[in-house]
Amino acid sequence: MTMARFTPGPLAEPARGSACDAEIADVDLYAWIAQAEAGDALIYHRGFLVVDADKSLSTLPTDRRCALRGVADAAFRAAEQGLVHLVQERLESDRFAYIAIARPKPKAATASLSALLLDAQVA
Repeated sequence: MTMARFTPGPLAEPARGSACDAEIADVDLYAWIAQAEAGDALIYHRGFLVVDADKSLSTLPTDRRCALRGVADAAFRAAEQGLVHLVQERLESDRFAYIAIARPKPKAATASLSALLLDAQVA
């Protein structure tokens, strides 16, 4: 998976077949957070997340819907830990880019990044 710095605006919709079109799993998100510099951004979903991840509303296959729910939960846990900002950019009506923007790493970390994320996942 290729990571890149996010450029807001119409460039949020990359050409078809680019790395951002690939599905991102929760472990990919965690790996990106661990190596990202402050200000780096990752689009982890394009669509309408609340609909796409819902069991009764989604048109996605079950495995893709469950994976999407997992990455959305992982992004939320990372935001709760202060590791990323979560933002959205409207691409068109009922279609958004869901973006995680890396925050500066804590200067005096008492626990490793993976320990923070695992603790948040268990809670």
